[in-house]
Amino acid sequence: MDENVRVEIEAATFRKLLEHLDNHKEVQNIDLMNLASFCRNCLSKWYSAEATERGVELDYESAREVVYGMPYSKWKTDYQTEATSGQLETFKKQLD
Repeated sequence: MDENVRVEIEAATFRKLLEHLDNHKEVQNIDLMNLASFCRNCLSKWYSAEATERGVELDYESAREVVYGMPYSKWKTDYQTEATSGQLETFKKQLD
């Protein structure tokens, strides 16, 4: 596969992932962490790190806005729910 085509496919796939997460705001970050060991914040950190590695200044909050599709503070206010004791217990078990 041509390198440019591969990069285009990967970029399109990433955009689809962000769109999917945006369409499923009911899925909380703790759910993602418990099931897949990553969340929207992880994606934001990776996005920012890859930008920095390529000489592009993109801070974490700006990367979060890319991933969340809005400022994180707005997403948190509008969509984030309190983690249940069961969610927190599952998360803590993963850390052990």
